[in-house]
Amino acid sequence: MSIEILPDAETLALRAADLFALAAQEAAAARGRFAVALSGGVTPRALYGMLARQQFSQKVPWRRVHLYWADERCVSSDDPASNYGMAREAFIKHVPLPTVNVHRVRGEEEPATAATDYDRELQALAALVRPKSDLPVFDLVHLGLGRDGHTASLFPHGEALEEEDRLAVVSEAPDGSPRVTLTYPAINAARHVWFIVSGAEKAGMVAEVIEGLRVPKAVPAQGVSPVHGKLLWLLDEAAAAELSPALRG
Repeated sequence: MSIEILPDAETLALRAADLFALAAQEAAAARGRFAVALSGGVTPRALYGMLARQQFSQKVPWRRVHLYWADERCVSSDDPASNYGMAREAFIKHVPLPTVNVHRVRGEEEPATAATDYDRELQALAALVRPKSDLPVFDLVHLGLGRDGHTASLFPHGEALEEEDRLAVVSEAPDGSPRVTLTYPAINAARHVWFIVSGAEKAGMVAEVIEGLRVPKAVPAQGVSPVHGKLLWLLDEAAAAELSPALRG
C-alpha cells in the first residue's frame, strides 16, 4: 500500500488525471487495452472533468480504453443518481471513446437481471486475460470511500461482503434502494486499486480503514486488498488529517 497526500481537492484531481493517463498508456502498450472500473460521487466527478480537458484527454489512448463500473444504482442512465450518467456527462461524451468500449451496468433493468448481465460482461473480460483467468483482471479499479466505511456498494454487514463466487451482485443500500456492485474477488484481482478521497468529513474513516482494528464486515473498505496488485490511496490534506504523523510523512 502507498499513500499520496495532495494539498487540496483540485490538486488531487489533477494528480489522479495524470496518473490515469499514464496507467492507460502503460496498459495499452503492454496488453493492448486499458480496462478500468469507475466509481460515482463528487470526488470522481472532479477527476472525470479533468479527463475531458485537452491536456489530459490527448494523453489517453481512448480507442484502447474499456470502461466498467465498480457499482451502479438501479436507475435509468438518465437519472441524476446514475454513476454511468454522471461519467457520460463529465467526460465520456467529450472524448473519442468507442461506444462498444463502454460496459455499463444496465440499472434500468430488474436488479437481479442487471447483476447477472454485468457478471457476464466481467466473465468476458476474464476470458481475455492471458494466461486465461477465472477473474476479470482490471488494470485499474477506482474506488471512493463512504463515511460509514463502504466502498463501491459494499455496505457494512451486507450479504455482498460474503460473496466468493460471483463477480457482481445486487446490494442493498442503507436507504433500502438496490444497487449492483463488484464483489471483493473482482476488486482484489486488479493490477491497481486506487482510493481517491477528499474532504474533512472523510478524515476519521480514512484513518479507521488504514490504521484501525481490521473488521471488514463493519468497515468494508478494509476488505480491499489486491492479491497481486498495488493499492494506492490518493488523499487531499483534509481527508488525511487524522492519519498518524508517520503516514502523513
